Amino acid sequence: MKRNKILAAILLMMAMTVGFSLTACGGDDAGETPTKKPNTEQNDNQKEDNTDDNAQPTTPTTPTTPTAKQVGGDISLLAKYEQNGAQFKDQNGVAIDDVLTFLKNQGLNSMRVRLFVNPANASEEHRGEGVIQDLDYVKALGKRIKAAGMTFLLDFHYSDTWTDPVKQWTPKEWQGLSDAELYARIYTYTKDALQQLKAAGAEPDFIQTGNEISYGMMWGAESSTALQKATDAAGWKRFIALLEQAAKACREVCPNAKTIIHTELVRNQGLMSDFYNNVKDVDYDIIGLSYYPYYHGLLPALETALNTLQNEQPTKEVMIVETGYYHKWQPDNVSYDYSSIYAITDKGQQAFTKELVSRLNKHTNVVGLYWWWLEANEYGLDWGTQRVTKDWYNASLFDNETGRALPALGELQNFK
Repeated sequence: MKRNKILAAILLMMAMTVGFSLTACGGDDAGETPTKKPNTEQNDNQKEDNTDDNAQPTTPTTPTTPTAKQVGGDISLLAKYEQNGAQFKDQNGVAIDDVLTFLKNQGLNSMRVRLFVNPANASEEHRGEGVIQDLDYVKALGKRIKAAGMTFLLDFHYSDTWTDPVKQWTPKEWQGLSDAELYARIYTYTKDALQQLKAAGAEPDFIQTGNEISYGMMWGAESSTALQKATDAAGWKRFIALLEQAAKACREVCPNAKTIIHTELVRNQGLMSDFYNNVKDVDYDIIGLSYYPYYHGLLPALETALNTLQNEQPTKEVMIVETGYYHKWQPDNVSYDYSSIYAITDKGQQAFTKELVSRLNKHTNVVGLYWWWLEANEYGLDWGTQRVTKDWYNASLFDNETGRALPALGELQNFK
């Protein structure tokens, strides 16, 4: 009898063990994590999945290795300046044979390039501002960046033209698509673009899935009276679905690349906190910020934002993917004029850059710094027939009047 009781106990323990194992391994729902939609009730009607049915199953893996510090700039127009005959010189006036080699020798290790879906559809005004970067252009410039031994940050605009907080127009050829079709389109477009870049020797190391997408992306046509912004529950649900499909393509094609979600909300930190809380379940690695003091306030405002993100998003690294300061002819329409603190001169620009780098180095969560339109330089080309843009940009790190590199360029290498 005692032996029978012992045998029964053993059998009961074995059954419990098997049951626990089946529960831990899961049944049909194993490995599925419900997608949390901020401010949105779960809908029984799941969105249509129009992604490639022939694609091999992929388990996205978020890179976990800490990012080495990246410092450089957005040089999206470099090839056009070179093609049109701009002359680049070092600070002593000596001609630069290869701009990328020169920048690397200045201590920079990463470059950023934007990508439009079809910039031929952009307005004449926007093309005159530098909207020319189609996939063929980016493949060629990205290959040069990689060959120079630098990392490559790809900036998907998901539009035919500029995108920022006041404009996120859906590409012209995509404007008739339903939301479900648009989810599939952003996936296939992202996947194809990345595959072509890899094949061309221009595989990105960092990927922005959208540019300054503080209020969503692909709102519709510019002429639409019902823009689909991420300002309500339905808008957020749509926006997150777009981000998820873009992220899926990035993980499948470039599993070692780190993905970036980019906003410009330093000036409005309540919205910044809400935004990154709302996208916390999206698969991405790095928070990207734009910071221009003449739009976003002095450096203490940036530091407050960085401290907030460190506390609220401790698992996310941060990059300043756009910054700049004028060295000449600051426009009248800036939000803040700090020329009394940082003069609008070469030295004033250098002083701002030096302080920016010093403050960023105190934040362990900040791993990237990129100067926007670093390469702007119309010197030496025929302004009447070969100008690259319709106006000079005077917050670059080269002087449009002399072609010389500016002192602020030498400060960037101290971000380390």
